[in-house]
Amino acid sequence: MNINEFDKLQKREVDNNIAIDFDGVIHKSSKGFKDGGIYDPPIKGAIEALKWFKSKGYNVILHTAKVNPDRPLVNGKTGKELILDWLEEYNISDLIDDITCIKPRAFIYIDDRGLRFETWEQTLRDFKTIKNL
Repeated sequence: MNINEFDKLQKREVDNNIAIDFDGVIHKSSKGFKDGGIYDPPIKGAIEALKWFKSKGYNVILHTAKVNPDRPLVNGKTGKELILDWLEEYNISDLIDDITCIKPRAFIYIDDRGLRFETWEQTLRDFKTIKNL
């Protein structure tokens, strides 16, 4: 792939992909890591939001550390397998195009642990507020 072909690919992906964190955004994750499993139902409004993004033609990519290969198996399953099972349980697997722990090219990243970057001054101020520093 040459640079022009890559540029077209990345533009298409940036324009059409929405990256969404899983724990704390789709799955409530009320107990944190706990045993590494997925134990809560979807957060209120999550399914409707996923359906909305799909209805507008976006690719929905779950961007989550839960599928990082360094995580231990839970009941013999990888994090990705656990998520796929959970998506099936709630009949929403058709709303998800990919699941990854690698930051995908996307139009926007929706994450409960993110800070919106505008300036470093604002970012450090927000960080210190969140961390009570």
